[in-house]
Amino acid sequence: MVFTEAIKYSDWEAVSRIYEEGIATGVATFEKEIPSWKEWDANHLKSCRIVARNKNEVLGWAALSPVSSRCVYGGVAEVSVYVAANARGLGVGKILMKRLIAESESEGFWTLQAGIFPENKNSIRLHEKSGFRIIGYRERIGQLDGVWKDNILLERRSSKIGL
Repeated sequence: MVFTEAIKYSDWEAVSRIYEEGIATGVATFEKEIPSWKEWDANHLKSCRIVARNKNEVLGWAALSPVSSRCVYGGVAEVSVYVAANARGLGVGKILMKRLIAESESEGFWTLQAGIFPENKNSIRLHEKSGFRIIGYRERIGQLDGVWKDNILLERRSSKIGL
């Protein structure tokens, strides 16, 4: 049985291992190295940080990052969802996303956004099934291992905020 709960410092070893597995795919992030807990903690919102577990095993994590320090964007956040290699295809991403959306809405977020490599078809599908829509395409936005990468931009507007 998979359940979700807030990420704690004691989860960092498992969270960072899953993040490293995502980095190894070459289609999940521009990052090449796992940040320290201190760096990760500083770059993610204090709320809306979730792990999915089966008993004591962490199967995945999701978190939000601010998109800007300007107050006008206070209700807009960037989504990160990572699933352990041995748990992919089991619905863990869907469970994480559902909880992340619910928590984000209870925290007053009106827009969630994501930038996903076009090659990451599973992540695009997860986002679209979770109510995100494609709003744009950024060509050659950055390099990964010397190769220019594109990003598909997706967003989800909360129906609970009255937009």
